[in-house]
Amino acid sequence: MEIEEVIATNVRRLRNARKWTQEELAEKAQLSSRYVGAIERANVSPRVGIIGRIADAFGVEPADLFKRSRPKGRG
Repeated sequence: MEIEEVIATNVRRLRNARKWTQEELAEKAQLSSRYVGAIERANVSPRVGIIGRIADAFGVEPADLFKRSRPKGRG
């Protein structure tokens, strides 16, 4: 998985966990909703400053947006 896809997955997961719309996240992170959508579709690679603003909006560390999800074990 490319890093843009990892970021996209994490942003979408965190946003959905908070029941926020893309517009609400955009407002909190001072971004356009179109840009948030592009991030969630992995169409853009956000700059470090943007990653920081998104992390601040979620109340997480910027590194959390780069964490790959672990595959679920088979049982």
